[in-house]
Amino acid sequence: MKKLLIVMVAMALVGGFVFAGPSGESGKAVVGFSQATMASPFYVSHVEAAQARAKELGIDLIVADANENVVKQNQDIADMLQRGIKVLILNAVDPDGVAPSLAACVQKKVPVVTVDRFVNGNVDVVIGRDNVLMGQAVGNSIVAALGGKGRARGKILEVMGSGGDRVQEARSRGFHNAVDSESGIEVVQTPYCDYVRSKAATATQDIIQRHRDIVMIYGHNDDMSLGALQVCEDAGLRVQCAGVDGLMEAVEAINQKRYLATSANDPYAFGRQAVEVANRLINGETVGKDVDAGTFLIDASNVAQYYDPSLAFATRK
Repeated sequence: MKKLLIVMVAMALVGGFVFAGPSGESGKAVVGFSQATMASPFYVSHVEAAQARAKELGIDLIVADANENVVKQNQDIADMLQRGIKVLILNAVDPDGVAPSLAACVQKKVPVVTVDRFVNGNVDVVIGRDNVLMGQAVGNSIVAALGGKGRARGKILEVMGSGGDRVQEARSRGFHNAVDSESGIEVVQTPYCDYVRSKAATATQDIIQRHRDIVMIYGHNDDMSLGALQVCEDAGLRVQCAGVDGLMEAVEAINQKRYLATSANDPYAFGRQAVEVANRLINGETVGKDVDAGTFLIDASNVAQYYDPSLAFATRK
C-alpha cells in the first residue's frame, strides 16, 4: 500500500496534476481547472473549495498546477482539451502567454471562465473582484489610523506584488487614491516581491536600514504584510500593518492588535463560484460576462465575526 501511494504521488508530480477526477465516468461532465500556482495558501484554498463544490454538483474536476510556468500551463490545458473537458476554469500565469490556450478553446468550442487573474483576450466569463476598491478601503483605514483626513502623518512601506500584474496595479492604485492627497504621508516601496512572504521579508530588511521611521506597512497581500511586519518587530520598530486577502493569520493579528485591517479576498467564494458558473454553462444557461465575487473590510470593529481558526482565509458565513 505504501509503495502504491509513493507511485501515485510521483505520477501526480510528473503530470503536474493536483487532482484528476475520472474523465466523464457515469456520464458526469468534466471541467478543467488550470491553476497558476499552488505555492500560495490562497490558491490552495481556492482549489479545495472548487473541488468540494464540484463533488456536490456531480462534476468531474481536473485540476492542474502550472507552477507559475506559462509553457506548462498551456500544455496542461492542451491535455485537458484532449480529455474532453466541457468548460475550462483558468487562473492565468501570464495574461498574454495563455493566448494559444484561448485559441484552442475557441476551436474546440470550450467556454473559458477566468477567475482571480485577468487575461488579455476574449473569454466567456470573468470572475473577479474590484481590487481598486479593496486597496482603497485599506488605504482609508490607514489614513484614519494615522490621524484622519487632512491630518494624517507618517511614512508607509508599500510592499509590492508582481510586476505587470493587473491585480497588483489595482491594489496599489486604490491605496494611493486614499493616501496621496495627504501631504503628511510619505510612501516608500519595496521591489516586486511576487506576493511571497520570504521575498517581502528580505526586501524589508534592506529598506529599514534606510527608513527606520516607517510607522505603517501596506502589503498587496497579507502574506507579504506579515513578513514585513515580523522583520520590523524583530528590529524593534513600532509599526502598524494592513493588507489584502483576509488571511486568517492576519485576522488573528487584528485580534492581537498587531494588525490594522485587511480587505477580504475569500478564495472559497472564488472556487465555489467558478464551478457553479461552469455548471450553468454546461446546462446551457445564460451567464453574465462579469461576475463580481465581492469583498468586505475586516478591522477591530468586526474581527470577532470573521475569526475562525479552522479556516485559512476569512469568508462570509
